[in-house]
Amino acid sequence: MLLSPVAYGKNVKIQMHKAGFVNIVGNPNVGKSTLMNQLVGERISIATFKAQTTRHRIMGIVNTDDMQIVFSDTPGVLKPNYKLQESMLAFSESALKDADVLLYVTDVVENPEKNMDFLEKVRKMTIPVLLLINKIDESDQKTLGDLVEKWHSLLPDAEILPISAKNKFGVDMLLRRIKELLPDSPPYFDKDQLTDKPARFFVSEIIREKILLYYDKEIPYSVEVKVESFKEDERHIHIRAIIYVERDSQKGIIIGHQGIALKKMSTEARKSLERFFGKPIYLETYVKVDKDWRSSKRELDNFGYNPE
Repeated sequence: MLLSPVAYGKNVKIQMHKAGFVNIVGNPNVGKSTLMNQLVGERISIATFKAQTTRHRIMGIVNTDDMQIVFSDTPGVLKPNYKLQESMLAFSESALKDADVLLYVTDVVENPEKNMDFLEKVRKMTIPVLLLINKIDESDQKTLGDLVEKWHSLLPDAEILPISAKNKFGVDMLLRRIKELLPDSPPYFDKDQLTDKPARFFVSEIIREKILLYYDKEIPYSVEVKVESFKEDERHIHIRAIIYVERDSQKGIIIGHQGIALKKMSTEARKSLERFFGKPIYLETYVKVDKDWRSSKRELDNFGYNPE
């Protein structure tokens, strides 16, 4: 417990500080990253309409004078088909081990029994679990009532809160409840810190987000982005990024006829990066082939997919 005594004549005011790790888990595409961004107030996690858009475990930090919440957004829970997805599942399962409060996010359309193995691990947890039924703006009262009953039978100890992350409905109430559940503790990070990730991480995530938006079919899931250089001065940031794909045919699709597709995607990425960093960006992007990188443990370690 962190105590800050302040003397007022003969009286002493004791201010307690709360801090803890609040981890967000759930299946792909239920709105975890949208919720994370609403809670943290920054575009910390990629939030697009395609499944598996969050590949890493990303921390976003909320600070007030008497509280620090360390939110952790994880990849969606899925049955792995290749080594990259094995790493993604390991990130999600690691979030069960160090949480003070767990947010299990679902929505009004998914089957509650979709991932019973993972759900069983959640059911056995002894920490507070908040079951968040997201996207309630897309449902009706009866459907929602049936879902609440079903989830109560699956996770009887969880508190169930209906929310709409996109419309911010229920988010303030959720924050109040989280604060009530946090343990007394000094802060874990500096009070001006927003995330545990370096600037380069967000550069690669923003470029990958644009690839997810501008290219169809399997292309986005075969792509990794690595920032080769990040040089910042008072006025500008100069970034050189490599886009890795698995096959020559994918390289051709990313670049496009006369480089038009790559130029369009890079321009949109540069605009988003300028909004994110608040200064002009000079962005160079190149495309390289790294055959079957998603199935190579060495390459996955090189790209930072290590949940340890």
